[in-house]
Amino acid sequence: MKLSQMHIKTLREVPNEAEIASHILLLRTGMIRKLVSGVYGFMPLGWRSVRKIEDIIRQEMDNTGAQEIHMSAVQPAELWQESGRWFAYGPELWRLKDRNGRDFCLGPTHEEIFTDIVRNDVTSYRQLPMNLYQIQTKYRDEARPRFGLMRSREFIMKDAYSFDRDYEGLDKSYQTMYEASERIFTRCGLKFRPVEADTGAIGGSNSHEFTAISEVGESEIAYCESCNMAATVERAECVDAPASPESEALLEMEYVHTPGTKTIEEVANYLGISQEKTIKALLFVKYDEQGEEDGYVAAFVRGDRELNMIKLVNALGIPEHAIEFADEEKISAVTGCVGGFTGPQGLHDCIIVADSELVGLKNLVAGANKADHHMLNVNYGRDYEADIVKDIKTLKEGDKCPVCGAPVKHARGIEVGQVFKLGTKYSDSMGAMYKDENQKDQPIVMGCYGIGVTRTLAAVVEQHHDENGIIWPVSVAPYHVIVTLVKPEDEEQAKVAEHIYAELQKAGIEVLLDDRKERPGVKFKDADLLGIPVRITVGKRAGEGIVEYKLRRDSEKEELTVEESVSKAIQLINSERTGY
Repeated sequence: MKLSQMHIKTLREVPNEAEIASHILLLRTGMIRKLVSGVYGFMPLGWRSVRKIEDIIRQEMDNTGAQEIHMSAVQPAELWQESGRWFAYGPELWRLKDRNGRDFCLGPTHEEIFTDIVRNDVTSYRQLPMNLYQIQTKYRDEARPRFGLMRSREFIMKDAYSFDRDYEGLDKSYQTMYEASERIFTRCGLKFRPVEADTGAIGGSNSHEFTAISEVGESEIAYCESCNMAATVERAECVDAPASPESEALLEMEYVHTPGTKTIEEVANYLGISQEKTIKALLFVKYDEQGEEDGYVAAFVRGDRELNMIKLVNALGIPEHAIEFADEEKISAVTGCVGGFTGPQGLHDCIIVADSELVGLKNLVAGANKADHHMLNVNYGRDYEADIVKDIKTLKEGDKCPVCGAPVKHARGIEVGQVFKLGTKYSDSMGAMYKDENQKDQPIVMGCYGIGVTRTLAAVVEQHHDENGIIWPVSVAPYHVIVTLVKPEDEEQAKVAEHIYAELQKAGIEVLLDDRKERPGVKFKDADLLGIPVRITVGKRAGEGIVEYKLRRDSEKEELTVEESVSKAIQLINSERTGY
């Protein structure tokens, strides 16, 4: 393709709304075009890279025996109501009505649709196992779209669904898709880490998230260098502090005046104790499917701990969007709580959730449910009990690894894919059955395997760029080589550039010819900005058959003959274009 004929508009200035490298560079290169907040279109160069990622996905999925289909993004509400997710998915579900008032949604995912297909088409065990996938545009009504393609309201995703007879079959399908995901991200040039993850609104019994390591990522992971433990912070288990020794006596509980000490830090300093000897209270209000208040929740953790909201909602068995922090003054008359001085002893008419760590600790300090007062020597079992006792704390950096006990570390990353063991969650609710060898009905056992195509594109740019622009891996680069013609008006230079262009095309190399009537400096800046892997510059030595050869990822340049530059480019591209 000749740049003089291509629709491309590069920007010299950083767009005001762009905050991270991928967003900045994809806008500056003209690869994406913003329509409204969280909605982007793809221009020629950007769309080519999207298609490269899709091609890699298709190759790896097809190699596993999965079959590609394509379903509508518009889904009837009845299927989501049947699965129970019409409410459970939350406000991100983009709902709409047709002219007859019938409810629909724009699909954020397709579990219901695929389950509906299989329950209508599969009748016998002989038709299983099966794996169907699609690459399709998805929609989520994000409350706060940001970071360009990282968190958008419209995005492209590969979602695959396996259908098996039993859980042994699911384990095999899950492993196959897990390994396929690893190959896909490797071929795209990503540095990534698979980690245990929460199943969220998708549901199921087990999940792994594929996280591209990046400081700008919204996913925080905890990992251990001494063993193989790695999990999202939402999913990571915590090791409870050792229980107080049996020899420690349970002291008598007593009131103490603690004026103005509404925070854990303030009360600990006032009493001259460590925060580990206190109990932190957090109060919430629950909502039903109609959005009406449906009771209150009091969660308690050790004072130096952070509450993990995902663990809390999982313990309660409710969606994340069905709970929010409560107005303590508003609920005080019902529960007996007092803002800043709430404790578990004497609290009533609410669900009490206690972190598992509190059960074994003795003589702690907690709010007295009385203004400017705390209780000393509060003990679980004697002074209060909980409706639910679970690990609801966050695994912090430096805490003990739940597997080997070594200190854990934290890192940030971009979630580019996730796999789920759904089990019979959708089969049971939607009646997806097959007949076994004895003609008995059995539920189909399902798995789900997603990859964010456009998010993967953004993650690649986040990991592969410098101060001058993008540095594309060959496998997903929009073009492999850019031939920069310094002076288009120079017949000798133009002749050499056209020759290189033709020879590379003949060899199956995707090549751009920058034949624009622009200053050389502009062309070089654009070449760096666009990040094409190989640049061949045809300049003043063209008459001698000498050109400049440079890799975008390297700083060195070298002068080669025309034939050497073509041969070297072909060899490099052919060795790296698959991503292996």
